[in-house]
Amino acid sequence: MRRSLLLAALAASFFAAPSSHAQEPMDRVQVGVLECRGGASIGFVVGSVTNLGCVLRVEGYPEDRYIATIRKVGLDLGITQETALAWGVYAPVAHLGPGDLAGDYAGAQGSASLGVGAGGNVLVGGSNNSIALQPLSLQGQVGVNVAAGLESLELRPGR
Repeated sequence: MRRSLLLAALAASFFAAPSSHAQEPMDRVQVGVLECRGGASIGFVVGSVTNLGCVLRVEGYPEDRYIATIRKVGLDLGITQETALAWGVYAPVAHLGPGDLAGDYAGAQGSASLGVGAGGNVLVGGSNNSIALQPLSLQGQVGVNVAAGLESLELRPGR
C-alpha cells in the first residue's frame, strides 16, 4: 500500500511539475514497435501488478527482449487471463541499441473487458524521459475487468 501511494505521488509530480523541457518540444522519430504479452492479472481495487514478456521489433535489426512490470494505481477491479499490448516506440534518435529501452515509464491508463476487452495508455520515460510509448492498437485482454488511473511500466533487459 505504501509503495502504491509513493508510485501515485511520483506519477502525479511527473505530470504536474514544471520543467524546462516543457517549453521545448522534443523531436522524436518512430524507431520500432514494442510488443508485450503476459498471463493472468488480478485487480485489487486500488491497483494491480502485471508481469509481461516484451520484444522490441526494429526492421533490419535483431529482436531486443525485455521483461516488463506494469503497476496500476487507481480503480482496478477484476481478473484478466491474458494481456497483449503494442506500442510505437518514439525516441530522439533513429536507432536504439540493445537494452536502450530499459527504464521506468509513467502515464495514464484505462481499460475494460467482459470476455474480450480493450484499453489504452501513453507512457513517457526511459533516459531523461526522452522515449515515448504510444499505443499502435488498443490493449487486448481476456477476462472481467475495469481499470482507470495512473500506470507505471518498468522495462528491464530480458533474454
